[in-house]
Amino acid sequence: MGSIERYSSDGGRRYRVRYRDPERRSKAKAGFLTRREAEAFLNAVSTSVAHGAYIDPTDARAAVGDLGPEWLAAQTHLKPSSYATLETAWRVYVAPRWGGTEVGRIRHSDVQAWVAQLIKGTAPSIHPQHPLGATSVIRAYGVLASILDTAVRDRRLSANPARGVHLPRKHGKRHAYLSHQQVEMLARYANDKGTLVRFLAYTGLRWGEAVALHVRDVDFGRRRVSVVENAVRVGGRIIVGTPKSHHARRVPIPPFLAAELAERCRGKSSSALVFGDGIHHLNQPTVKGGWWVQAIARAQAADPGFPTPTIHDLRHTAASLAVSAGANVKAVQRMLGHASASMTLDVYADLFDEDIEAVSVALDRARSAEVVQFSCSSRPQATAGETRDPRRSEEVGP
Repeated sequence: MGSIERYSSDGGRRYRVRYRDPERRSKAKAGFLTRREAEAFLNAVSTSVAHGAYIDPTDARAAVGDLGPEWLAAQTHLKPSSYATLETAWRVYVAPRWGGTEVGRIRHSDVQAWVAQLIKGTAPSIHPQHPLGATSVIRAYGVLASILDTAVRDRRLSANPARGVHLPRKHGKRHAYLSHQQVEMLARYANDKGTLVRFLAYTGLRWGEAVALHVRDVDFGRRRVSVVENAVRVGGRIIVGTPKSHHARRVPIPPFLAAELAERCRGKSSSALVFGDGIHHLNQPTVKGGWWVQAIARAQAADPGFPTPTIHDLRHTAASLAVSAGANVKAVQRMLGHASASMTLDVYADLFDEDIEAVSVALDRARSAEVVQFSCSSRPQATAGETRDPRRSEEVGP
């Protein structure tokens, strides 16, 4: 399989190992101080070749900066918005630290130290006063780990040194649920956007799904809307694609909302957008200003206890109002377009607390009924000529 030869160097006697890789190409590694070290290396190489686990040292010298763009280019399955977040994480956090590093030189401890720097805000690419949140840290780490996963599959590495790193725990933000009265108050203060506010709060559509809705997508006879497109802003421009789950769905709308939508669609062609001027997609409102912030400010002026929801909280509100109206988790899942009912439960577990309590009460009621029936049917009956002494459990003769 290979050979070991001795040679002289400025530092003294050294050993060189010659061997062949799985493609029968001649390879050599020099610089071993002792013959035992050289033999150990040759044995390891022979074993890895025999088991198909050989890693060419030349391939392991590929830099992360060369593999990263290739990995990004392969993410063709992602939606533009998802791709943009990964590209930003690569460009801002991963490439500055790892771009010039050979994949074969990355150590697990180095990755763990980098993650700690991201959390603390001490990484070179992060402003010290603005450390990353858990989601951003996990995303940046995920980009590096995925690039190294590809390096493993390409036989540049035998194992991914990034896997097993301790990551920060994400703490989910508490959902803001509006009541029917609060939704109506917000809608009235939103003026011409009132129908849009009600629509989001009673259908659960995402912002991009709602503003991409065409007149042809509304079935007024059955009071349904077909969710087939999603419009998101990426890099300063609107990109229209399929919904987030890649699956179209039909969502029911209440009668009062159907009447408002009919008014919005009056005089528009079937290809026109329902909301806005019918041609241009509405921009999602931000927390810095605009009609959404102004509507909230007016509502809070009228009611100091009014919350400060985001536009996405109207989707959470739709789930809350549906559950309070008696909808089960499967119905909520279909309305929101979640991939599974378990996902809906994970996101909105707090909405089903009363259902859990109802299960407990139902179990107690069922148990009580059966235990009473069992007690009555299994109670020993006194036979003729016998009496039962109430002070004793055994039968007493005459």
